[in-house]
Amino acid sequence: MIVMKFGGTSVESREAIERLTLIVGRQRHRQPIVVVSAMGKTTNKLLKTAQEAAAGRRDQALTLVDELRAYHLIEGLAVAGAAAADLDRYIRAHFDWLDELVKGLSIVGELSPRSMDAIASIGERLSSLIVSFALRSAGIPSVHIDARKIVVTDDRFTQAQCDFAETYLRCQQSVAPATEAGVVVMGGYIGATLEDQTTTLGRGGSDFSAAIVGAGVGAEEIQIWTDVDGMLTADPRILAGGHRIKTISFAEAAELAYFGAKVLHPATVLPAIEHDIPVLILNSRRPDVEGTRITSQPPPCLNAVKSISCKRGITIANIHSTRMLMAHGFLRRVFEIFDRFEIPVDMISTSEVSVSLSIDPTDRIEEIAAELRQFAQVSVEENLSIICLVGENIRHTPGIAGRVFECIRDCNIRMISQGASLLNLGFVVADADLNRAVTALHKEFFSVLDPAVFD
Repeated sequence: MIVMKFGGTSVESREAIERLTLIVGRQRHRQPIVVVSAMGKTTNKLLKTAQEAAAGRRDQALTLVDELRAYHLIEGLAVAGAAAADLDRYIRAHFDWLDELVKGLSIVGELSPRSMDAIASIGERLSSLIVSFALRSAGIPSVHIDARKIVVTDDRFTQAQCDFAETYLRCQQSVAPATEAGVVVMGGYIGATLEDQTTTLGRGGSDFSAAIVGAGVGAEEIQIWTDVDGMLTADPRILAGGHRIKTISFAEAAELAYFGAKVLHPATVLPAIEHDIPVLILNSRRPDVEGTRITSQPPPCLNAVKSISCKRGITIANIHSTRMLMAHGFLRRVFEIFDRFEIPVDMISTSEVSVSLSIDPTDRIEEIAAELRQFAQVSVEENLSIICLVGENIRHTPGIAGRVFECIRDCNIRMISQGASLLNLGFVVADADLNRAVTALHKEFFSVLDPAVFD
């Protein structure tokens, strides 16, 4: 068995779904389980619909529902024959339900996380139905399974945590046997509590869903189908002409994902690592490209660096207190505040009386700074970017830091951090310096490529 996850751009239109059916059809012999995201930007529009309704803007919310209904009826119907009428009825029923929920929210004027998840889940519920019908229409036997019956979570709505033991059991009891009857199709991103309350795994959770299901059924590999050729040596939004990475380790991929590589959700690799399942990043628009293979034991690489990852819109909080000299508990007090606000820290650089932290998101930075100022001096720097060089060889190659900072000597470095794993070397620059710095670093470390690892 294999798991094939298709992102929003890979199911965004009739043409995209037709490409999907061809890709899946070629691998039918491998008993594929297809996990799909919502079509295109559906989830964003659903969340906006919920917010409009809760704000009392009923007509605007219902207009958004009408637009989504028309989009799914037109673009989603890559289906022929009598099945088209059944699918049409299913789609209309979902949006009729959404109409009623929107009307109710506009009266109540309040949007709970539970209601938010109920609305956000519609995208994957519909896309998985549409894809299942499309496969059957193309002559490929298909079994649709509601992911909410398989992926069991807690009740932390909008950021639900998976109950792996129960989910894996359901994968073994329901999903794996169903592959004997046809291609199994499920929605990503969504799950449910033991009490059958719909939940979501957080944005980007469809990748995580695919990894969870892959681990649950013991898949031989997990394929992530998107709109890029794989992981590249640089972010294509920053630097055009990056090289495709043929193979990369789980640890390297996780570092890249965390520090800005949008092609892969960071949590995706966790179930795959635990079960040693290879993950492939592939392009649904160019299915013949080999993509990137993420595995526990990639071949040795002659290059010191595998890729350069970037993260824009970063804020640094510089915290200093001479009162904490020789006193324990300084860092504990700092991190207790970030924990209370549920703000993750990207990078940290510290001494005995000061600490610098890079954070994202930053919408509550003033509240955080106010609490920190109760025991320390605090300054905040905004409009910054993290640049992170990632590679297994960084730990074994002398002089990496010297090469890095020599080729970007004209950029003002705001913060430096060496990862504890020794897989990465990260630093922070102004947003305005990001493109120039990445271009110089890419030229320095990728002018000569190991053909076994890069294309």
